[in-house]
Amino acid sequence: MKNQEDFMTGLTSCFQYLPKSVFTATMILVYIFMTAGLVHAEGEDASARMTIMEAIRIALADNHELKAMKNAALAQEKDIGIARSLFLPRIFIEERYLQTTNPGYAFMSRLNQARIVQQDFNPSSLNHPDPISDFQSSLTLEQPLFMKKALVGLDISKTEAQARNAELGRRREDVAYQVVRACLTIVSAREFLRAADQGVEDAREHHRVALTRFSNGVGQYADTLRTSTALTDARQKRNVAEKNLHLARRGLGLLLGMTGAADVEDATLPLHRKELPYYVNAAVARSDLQAAELRVKNASNSVRMAEAGYFPYIGAAGTYQLHDHNHPFGSEGSNWQVGAFLRWDLFDGTRREYERSKSMQLSSQAREQVAALKKGIDYRIYEAYLNVEEAVKNVDLARESLQAAREGTRLIKARYENGLSPLTELLNAQTSLEQARTGMAAQENASKIALATLCHESGTILQDLNIE
Repeated sequence: MKNQEDFMTGLTSCFQYLPKSVFTATMILVYIFMTAGLVHAEGEDASARMTIMEAIRIALADNHELKAMKNAALAQEKDIGIARSLFLPRIFIEERYLQTTNPGYAFMSRLNQARIVQQDFNPSSLNHPDPISDFQSSLTLEQPLFMKKALVGLDISKTEAQARNAELGRRREDVAYQVVRACLTIVSAREFLRAADQGVEDAREHHRVALTRFSNGVGQYADTLRTSTALTDARQKRNVAEKNLHLARRGLGLLLGMTGAADVEDATLPLHRKELPYYVNAAVARSDLQAAELRVKNASNSVRMAEAGYFPYIGAAGTYQLHDHNHPFGSEGSNWQVGAFLRWDLFDGTRREYERSKSMQLSSQAREQVAALKKGIDYRIYEAYLNVEEAVKNVDLARESLQAAREGTRLIKARYENGLSPLTELLNAQTSLEQARTGMAAQENASKIALATLCHESGTILQDLNIE
């Protein structure tokens, strides 16, 4: 807005010598175009504003990756139904067609069709039958009675569904943590932009003082050039800070499942540091650790699955059949049969032995991975706790540094205005002040991120944020 006001002022000075009617029309057109451009620019930068807590809740509901994991968890639960379906009866209809001169098949086909007559026992007819057709319609029911692999498979599917839901819980924690970081990044970027704006104002003031001293004959022309360069550098830093702020807002919008940008109004986080044992004890119930332990259980189930190959498969079946020599689903003859069967693979080329050995190795691998995960979590919690302590101390140091830089810059500026200090000292002091401003914003942001990281590593971030 300030740049546009400067631009309008410059246009007014350029066009003020035009005839009044031409000048008025020109300024109206310029104002219309400038206003349209401003509206367009503001529209591009428009973003939904919310608090951090609101952003977390929106992300937990609308984040696309989280939705995908929810669908994956629901799909995994369907495997339980698939595994359970193996215990239910199978009912199917089958239609077969046969045309043959095979003596046995020909006689049995006529018998099934209930068309046997006395002449069919003629040896010539029995040995050399005419071609006969048979449409066989069957309704069959098969019921498993004992199937060890199906029992183990049901346990595996239930355990895997629990593991997927546990992973979903951890993913919710990840999304909440990412949103917190994104929101704090926006806050930090905004502070950097504010610091850059202040840097531009200070550089502009230094340039003004240098020009004034040069105009009064007490300063050097080189000082005006150096302050002009410093002002240009400050403007470049501001451009970078402004770009980073826009990117941070779009990044938050991406986490929230939006196509545009999102902004944070309130950076307050209801997180408070607790003692280290709280986080260590809470990490035992971390969702991803629970998922890993469930997969250790499933690795043991895989051994059981391999061993289930040594057990027989027992089932029962019943069939009702219709036979006709002219029409499909015809009913010249009908019959039924019921029975039970046992299928037992006595030797399969040592495949079961290798499958069992492989499953035992994978089970050992899963146990070692869980042990490594537990120790890694414990280490990262300890590291995060120390990072929080360090960040709190750094905030205090950054605050002291900022106060010292402000006072030092004020004193050197006064000395330079009175010709008691060279410009180099003022520019160095200004650089130190800019670094102190950005350092203060960065350390405050780092302190909040460190605490959020500690809560995330212990698996308590949703609980500590009062989300769950």
